[in-house]
Amino acid sequence: MSQEELLVLIYKKDEKAFTHLYDMYSKSLFSIINVLVKNREEAEDVLQEVFVKIWKNIDSYHESKGRFYTWILNIARNTSIDKLRSKSFNNSQKNLNSDNFVHLLEDNNKLNNKIDTIGIQEFVKKLKPKCIEIIDLLFFKGYTQQEASEELAIPLGTVKTQNRNCINDLRNYLKI
Repeated sequence: MSQEELLVLIYKKDEKAFTHLYDMYSKSLFSIINVLVKNREEAEDVLQEVFVKIWKNIDSYHESKGRFYTWILNIARNTSIDKLRSKSFNNSQKNLNSDNFVHLLEDNNKLNNKIDTIGIQEFVKKLKPKCIEIIDLLFFKGYTQQEASEELAIPLGTVKTQNRNCINDLRNYLKI
């Protein structure tokens, strides 16, 4: 069954199609979720929540706005970040560093999980240590700029400026 055929059935709320969708994407989504929340049980709960959101919100997906996988990946990422920010989640579980995330993406058996991030480790390594720290907090751990400011004990404006400069440095490396 092609992805297009599958989507047509999912739009019609076909339960067998949804099971097929789960079989196709659950492992890759779980890998990303587990890296973000760094707790297997919590990651399983988030995965279930992600598929419920996909089921309920499938009408909001439009192929003209991007790939389906990117859409569900964003749901997984956002749901994971919501979990990290929730009061019930243990803040000590935010101790994931970007090397662990990149390691997951470099696993040869998970090629589909790294399509959009191939080579990111080499570019991140080229950044200044402060940039690596800020990118790690904001993009890999899901901190807000305010939370990063508090974590690093620097003013919010400095975090915003350094983040912008670091992203520009990363863009310049990607142009090479």
